[in-house]
Amino acid sequence: MALRRALLIQDERLFCHQLEIVLKFIDYEVHTVTVDELESELYESSYRVVFITVEEVGEPALVRLAELHRQVPMVLVGERDVHKPFSSRLESLAALKLEWPTTYAVLADCLEKLFHPEANVAVRSAELFRSLSGNSSAIHRTRQLIQQVAGSDATVLVLGESGTGKEVIARNLHYFSPRRQKPFVPVNCGAIPAELLESELFGHEKGAFTGALSARQGRFELAEGGTLFLDEIGDMPLAMQVKLLRVLQERSFERVGSNKTIYCDVRIIAATHRDLEEAIRQNRFREDLFYRLNVFPIEVPALRERVEDIPVLVDDLTARLKAEKKSSVRLTPRTLRTLQKHHWPGNVRELANLIERLAILYPNGVVDIADLPDKFQRQAASEDMRAANEHGEADHAQDFSHEPVGLARLPEEGLDLREHLNSLECELIKQALDECNGVVAHAANLLRMRRTTLVEKLRKYGLRGEETSII
Repeated sequence: MALRRALLIQDERLFCHQLEIVLKFIDYEVHTVTVDELESELYESSYRVVFITVEEVGEPALVRLAELHRQVPMVLVGERDVHKPFSSRLESLAALKLEWPTTYAVLADCLEKLFHPEANVAVRSAELFRSLSGNSSAIHRTRQLIQQVAGSDATVLVLGESGTGKEVIARNLHYFSPRRQKPFVPVNCGAIPAELLESELFGHEKGAFTGALSARQGRFELAEGGTLFLDEIGDMPLAMQVKLLRVLQERSFERVGSNKTIYCDVRIIAATHRDLEEAIRQNRFREDLFYRLNVFPIEVPALRERVEDIPVLVDDLTARLKAEKKSSVRLTPRTLRTLQKHHWPGNVRELANLIERLAILYPNGVVDIADLPDKFQRQAASEDMRAANEHGEADHAQDFSHEPVGLARLPEEGLDLREHLNSLECELIKQALDECNGVVAHAANLLRMRRTTLVEKLRKYGLRGEETSII
């Protein structure tokens, strides 16, 4: 699976090829097309960024590209010494302009501005949208539901496993609603003892119970005019479910120890990781409350159901660490592929914790599979062994004499050890180059050797890779 895909609209000038090499070096899969070939790419939705290196681009095709992919930024790239300005129409459609030749720092800053503009604003904005990044159909559907219901006062029930970002959904619903200037008040119904939950939600009067030394507002009063988020509603005791149902129906309540009715204007968003319909069958959750809450359900996909979003999530998590002035980290493509094969029982929360841990262990470094926790390394080794076995069986069926992998036993007829080791080394170098899209520097890193050493071996075996030192 590719890390990130870029579309390069190019002509025959040398710097277009140089730009392609640099993008591949920073882990982009680049697809290059000419203006005439652009029409065939209009409905391809997997690109993360479009680079335009031609001054004259077919206007209709470009406009259609921009309209079909409004979320994909376009970057104009022009040679510094060539005084041929882009058209005003082209500049109005583009997100950024980049002069060539450039440096790695400038290009990295350009991409940072495109994908992480929140790094320049308050951390609250970055926190608000975390875990909703991605291009998968599952998360796209979730964002669509948020847009549809955010502007209304409908009660929303957010369903999903622990760590999928249910509170993030709730905060987005509040942020995009007319109530955004009013409070957002979260309360975890499973974390508060049953005997204190009523007071926590509705407040109490002085002397209402032992320890009530003064009157206190509850969460409903604190959220007046805004949004009350009832997290883990499935863990709420049955007795409290009855009282909550009355509040939802009547929009009024009384503090503990008071008979004065207080009317409230609060939007309710509830969330749970439990199967409420199964809880109803087991008499652990009230059916009438379920239907009162389940006006507009939103199911948050588990991370294993949208593994194609992991590279984007990793980008956002590392950008957030930078925004918080903490050490960040960078993952190799092979490491990302290993993460995409993990089951992720803890979902996005587990991924966020892993990235933070790696940033502490390897501050501002590049993380490979060997740097991951043991369970990921065992998983990667298991996948490699399975792939090797499948590959070995297929090759054995075709022609055992051409099998390059190591032998478990020395053949009776013996072998030329030097030739066998050379054959094995050549095959592994080929695999590394294929794994790294031909980029020599990345292949050398994968093989744990110096780039110059690998270049010598490429010459020895008559192999070719893509050099990056020409830029």
